[in-house]
Amino acid sequence: MAMDVCVALVTVPNIDVARNVANALVEARVAACVNIVPGVESIYRWEGKMCADAELLLIAKVRTSRASEVIKVVEENHPYSCPEVLFLEIRDGRAQYLDWVRTETK
Repeated sequence: MAMDVCVALVTVPNIDVARNVANALVEARVAACVNIVPGVESIYRWEGKMCADAELLLIAKVRTSRASEVIKVVEENHPYSCPEVLFLEIRDGRAQYLDWVRTETK
């Protein structure tokens, strides 16, 4: 079981912010790895207006117990007033990889 490890999803406006947030998460040891996925188009309503923006998606492998720290690091390094930070449960995975995530995020 891998319930102590989860995936954090974070959207960012550009590659510079993506790299900055990803580096901050890994340097703070709250994420073992962050993938930067380009080419995301986000359609949403914000402050009563419809919006469509090109963004990038960060996929971070983190410990569930460190979620509040992940949020803090994102907020400190993100230009949005309300950055997206979502956590998805990992129910199972390759044991050696999950152990590596745990080791890197102690």
